[in-house]
Amino acid sequence: MAGDRLEHPAVIRLCHWFGGLALIVLIGSGLQIFVAFPSFGDKIPEQDFFIPPAALRLGGWLAGAQQLHFTFAWVLVASGVVYLVYQIVSGNYPQVLFAREDVPGLWPMTRHYFLLGPRPPQRGTYNPLQKLAYTTVIGLGIVMVVTGFALYKPVQLSLLVAVLGGFRLVRIWHFAAMCGLLAFIPGHLVMVALHGWGNFASMWTGGGHESVR
Repeated sequence: MAGDRLEHPAVIRLCHWFGGLALIVLIGSGLQIFVAFPSFGDKIPEQDFFIPPAALRLGGWLAGAQQLHFTFAWVLVASGVVYLVYQIVSGNYPQVLFAREDVPGLWPMTRHYFLLGPRPPQRGTYNPLQKLAYTTVIGLGIVMVVTGFALYKPVQLSLLVAVLGGFRLVRIWHFAAMCGLLAFIPGHLVMVALHGWGNFASMWTGGGHESVR
């Protein structure tokens, strides 16, 4: 049966903005929590790894940062679960997840973005480079949530902590996932800018309609 749907349905837009807000608060409060013990243990010298600038930290002190972090962790989890469930139920996940058949399209799209090559034909909503980025972000988000729970309840989840290599390594995985998500943000903003104002506005308005069957 033919019909129309928005380029970005309301549920996707809500998940995008709530998830983005949660991520900003989690990074800022996480940096404030990190200041309480700015080291990763024996293999990385037990001296201050780095002290995040105060302007990038949220929460004011350890307890305040923890309250923010735990609250917005649930916001991120809820928006992530709703997003994934919607993609599965709607059958839209092949448009987002990177697959083997997307591999040949990576270099042509990279060349288009960075070397001003010709724009390759695009079959779906997202090109292969976008799909790779979004799939990586989903994976990093899962790593961040799993390691976050392990850090939050290390005694109750001691088996999970052990599987992940111990408390010290869990902190490293959690921090690395945050760094990966931080690295995604500038690239995401560049891609939005390259695709024009309409692309940005569509995440607020829903954009144009797509034909579906």
